[in-house]
Amino acid sequence: MIRWWGRRSLWFRITLSAAAITLLFLVGLALVAGRWLSPLQRESVDAELTDAMTPAASAVAAGRLPTPVDGVMVRVLDISGEPADGGPPVTDLGPGDIRALKAGERLNTGQGEPRLRWLGSVVAAPDGTPRLVVAGTGLVGLKSAATTGSRWLLGAATLGAVFAAVATWLAVRLALRPVGRMRRSLRALPPGERLPLPEADDELRALAVDFNSLLARQDESAQRLRRFTGDAAHELRSPVASIRVQAEVAVTNPDPELAQETLADILAEAERLSALLDGLLALARSDAGELPPGEPVELLTQARDAVRRLPPGSPPARVSGLAGRAWAYAAHAEVELVLNNLLRNACRYARSQIVVSVLAGRSTVKVVVDDDGPGVPAEHRDRVFDRFYRVSDDRARTSGGAGLGLAMVAEAVRRRGGRVAVSESPEGGARFQVTWRAAETTAKTAGTLSSP
Repeated sequence: MIRWWGRRSLWFRITLSAAAITLLFLVGLALVAGRWLSPLQRESVDAELTDAMTPAASAVAAGRLPTPVDGVMVRVLDISGEPADGGPPVTDLGPGDIRALKAGERLNTGQGEPRLRWLGSVVAAPDGTPRLVVAGTGLVGLKSAATTGSRWLLGAATLGAVFAAVATWLAVRLALRPVGRMRRSLRALPPGERLPLPEADDELRALAVDFNSLLARQDESAQRLRRFTGDAAHELRSPVASIRVQAEVAVTNPDPELAQETLADILAEAERLSALLDGLLALARSDAGELPPGEPVELLTQARDAVRRLPPGSPPARVSGLAGRAWAYAAHAEVELVLNNLLRNACRYARSQIVVSVLAGRSTVKVVVDDDGPGVPAEHRDRVFDRFYRVSDDRARTSGGAGLGLAMVAEAVRRRGGRVAVSESPEGGARFQVTWRAAETTAKTAGTLSSP
């Protein structure tokens, strides 16, 4: 039943829900009203009897016979129930009924459905004799009237529910018509275009704004994917083509020395291709939202380990900082990736030295890598962390870079809520600065880490 209901249209569900709620409310109201029909009728009869009793009692007290009233029987009896007005005996009233009327009670008489309802009052005649003035009227048809009234109320409730269903159906249709137009416009929307915004500042305008924002993000993602795919294909084509050419040379030339040199070139190109594929896979995993759990990472030790991993022949690298003070909230693999890529980038361009500084603050920790190379011109600093972006065309050819290292640095830091920046180094080259959240701050706010 739940699955069936979930497959129905919004139009159908709203209409059926409104009709069902209206029907339940009106039927309940009809049942309550039907139960009150009989008491209301008896109250109406009692009011008529009271209106007839008042002048009759006044007339008996003045020594006169009561004036007849249409639809109401008015009689004067003595206190034993015998007629005192010269009329026939009142056979519907027994001794118990006489006692109840003298006490001021209202009562019904008759077999089965009550036929008469009585009201009595004791009045003193002019000579002081007590007289019982009684007034009675018929109650025939009271039960059938209540039953008929209940049926009419239930019928009216059903018609009201049908009317509510039709009204809701029309109202929902009119309310959803702009949504249907928006859906058709969205389906036929050309690439790069946006939905027109309704003039009214209502929910439809908010929906159109959200749709346009979604379309903008989708276009941006598609454009970034196309650019990334094109750049990746271009970058992969170069080492693959070089490996193929070198292999063809080795096959066609049987010279052992040339073959050995060719194999060394093939190995270098294969290593370059492997590094490029590793970078693409890392970025793909990052784009897919894969994020390893964070933990406190001591940056000074990690920086020293990264310096020791530099290849032989690299410029001298110096690490400065206070041991045990700079703890970042990250993953060890992320910190290792960031430091490795920053130091490799510095090695490509540094002339004589690299300086790594580890700085600890109250809520953040920083790693600053300075080199004395040519630096990054100001016009390129905003894009140097883009994928496959190079400051110069020969960057990859002369330094071995593929334009992915700094992109992976930025991705790894930003998804942890950190920041990356590039500026001019006091050494005259480039300064790359990475900022992470401090592990102590995360422990206080999240309650998941302990202070180191």
